[in-house]
Amino acid sequence: MKMIRLLLVDDHDVVRTGLRSFLETHEDMKVIGEASNGAEAIDEAIELRPDVIVMDITMPEMDGLEATRRLAKQCADCNVLALTIHEGKEYFFEMMASGATGYITKQSAAEELVAAIRTIHDGNVYLQPALAGWLLDDFRRLTKRIREMDSADQPEESHPDLDVLSTRERQVLELVADGFSTPKIAEQLDISPKTVSRHRERIMKKLNLHSATELVKFAIRTGLITV
Repeated sequence: MKMIRLLLVDDHDVVRTGLRSFLETHEDMKVIGEASNGAEAIDEAIELRPDVIVMDITMPEMDGLEATRRLAKQCADCNVLALTIHEGKEYFFEMMASGATGYITKQSAAEELVAAIRTIHDGNVYLQPALAGWLLDDFRRLTKRIREMDSADQPEESHPDLDVLSTRERQVLELVADGFSTPKIAEQLDISPKTVSRHRERIMKKLNLHSATELVKFAIRTGLITV
């Protein structure tokens, strides 16, 4: 059994103590560090390299949003799970845009926290079901804007079409556009994560694309995926 190494970040000692006591009742989880604000979290993360950082948002000195943005650059292999009292869209979208791979509220059931930690440790994104609908709505608005952009006077020849991709590259592109992480794509196609990354680089080069958003846009426009 692979142990999930955790860093708990919250400005309330009693919250961290309660989380540690609860999480360490699970055989696959170990709390290796704690921090009371975002600045401490960055220092601890760089030193300890936890698998999952359970991050509060509202904290003194440096909040969870700024800490998550910095960790995305300084500790890219650390997965951040937001655990917060905030149920509003603003914090949800800001935290996810900052680089968090999961978001749940402190009103959630305890076992949902465990499920969230295990999910993002496996390389996937976890969103509390009540909040996931916001992301779907936002994605639908994005795809509507993409279609409107495509119907404008953008030259069709600005990007090559699917014919320039190999069968394997099309498979990788489809999974990327469907939101699969690199480890999950590797598992689906029975190849290594490094091979997935190389395919992704070649796809972007062949199609003259420069971001994941552009990959999704291309996949929708060409009918590789549907929304």
